[in-house]
Amino acid sequence: MKTLPLVALVALLTGCNSFSPDAGHEVVLIEKPIFFGHGGVDADPVKAGRTFGALTTDGIDVYMQPQKLEVELPDTMTSDGVPITFHAIVVVQVTDSVSLIKDFGPRWYGNNVEEPFKTMVRQAVRRRGMNETAISTTALDAIDGEIRDALTAFIEAKSLPVKLITMTVGRANPPDAIKNQRIETATQEQRIQTEKQTKLAEDERMKAEQSRANADNAYRESMHLSPEQFIQLETIKMQARVCGSDGKATCTFIQNGATPVYNLGR
Repeated sequence: MKTLPLVALVALLTGCNSFSPDAGHEVVLIEKPIFFGHGGVDADPVKAGRTFGALTTDGIDVYMQPQKLEVELPDTMTSDGVPITFHAIVVVQVTDSVSLIKDFGPRWYGNNVEEPFKTMVRQAVRRRGMNETAISTTALDAIDGEIRDALTAFIEAKSLPVKLITMTVGRANPPDAIKNQRIETATQEQRIQTEKQTKLAEDERMKAEQSRANADNAYRESMHLSPEQFIQLETIKMQARVCGSDGKATCTFIQNGATPVYNLGR
């Protein structure tokens, strides 16, 4: 007789389901009575602690914190007919778990939001060219704002118990052929810039040489020297520099490979 309460307790526990959501989660209960009563979604979700339900009661876990949903859109056509790949991110937060499961089910995003969201991105991209979206990215901010407004309006019109936190379209990648062409173009532009800088340096050097030649010629004329005399004078200056200006060096210069001509220094 003493074992009957224990047996009854075990029988009671094995005939129940328990639900204990984690922090940031809620569990929506769906009752499915076998014999009596009406089934359906329980109006009160399980928010904290542990709740027991009938063996036929199911619980659907709903994440209530902001959640990031990502989508890849390959071969999205631009206005100039170039297919580019987009990576889009949308962050949403469920505001009513019971209404979400009751009206839209656990696959609410895939069944209600994902495809319209992709369509919004494609339509926004079709209105812009490849260069402004994938290369210079000047249109991405405008695309973000346009899709954000459209997605917010869609959620409100559909009465989804979801709040849009943010939406971002990023990583617009053109085809490999386009990227290779851009790399080749950049390489050619850099080569042109290098050649321009080289030419500028050579022009500056030519100007410097021309200025020095003009100065030398002006000096020659002011000294009333013939070109030959000026060359001889410059040769003597060169020889003096080679032998040193302190007067201690002794140098012997051979003219025409035969007779010593100058003996500079001591």
